[in-house]
Amino acid sequence: MKIVYQGGEAEIVEKKSRFIATVRPVKSEEEALDFIAATKKKYWDARHNCFAYVVGERQELQRCSDDGEPQGTAGRPMLEVLLGADVYNVVVVVTRYFGGVLLGTGGLVRAYSRSVQEGLKSSAVIERQEGVRLAIKTDYTGIGKIQYLLGQRGLPILDSEYTDTVLIRTVVPKEQAEALRDDVTEATAGKAQFPEEEAVSYAMMEGEVILF
Repeated sequence: MKIVYQGGEAEIVEKKSRFIATVRPVKSEEEALDFIAATKKKYWDARHNCFAYVVGERQELQRCSDDGEPQGTAGRPMLEVLLGADVYNVVVVVTRYFGGVLLGTGGLVRAYSRSVQEGLKSSAVIERQEGVRLAIKTDYTGIGKIQYLLGQRGLPILDSEYTDTVLIRTVVPKEQAEALRDDVTEATAGKAQFPEEEAVSYAMMEGEVILF
């Protein structure tokens, strides 16, 4: 499942109406409600401040509001975009400045949906996964083989310690951990050891590891 690591903002114009989507990560419903209140205060002169949020690692808490738009034309379409993007712990407010031209129910649904899509595009969305942070201890003859195996699998090196031996830390998807240990053991003729192993949640962003 995905989370919004950094929020974003996007604006579209539809028949002279401005739609401003503001996306933020949240950890609780209280945070979501506080953000909605702050956004309504910021855009106090707007016709509508519609919102949707999804909280919980299983998306168990879902709320939305049309804020005066015809029922089902704003909040629900916004929520459907969040669910379709498979994100959680996120809130979005779409602020509408009415341009004087009625959009109709279909036009409103499309405008609010597209606003959220653009808001998500402007945000940093990362995929969180379960993994294992693994330390591999080896002598100097095994370094190259281990680096090759990690590179072959696209696994990052978190850090390295060079003393009389070498300690390399990496993070590996949970389902690949056992196979990696087997490959490293075989490549080093059983000389490598695994002194540290910890279950973690992590994500990759622009080649960098983010641990949760």
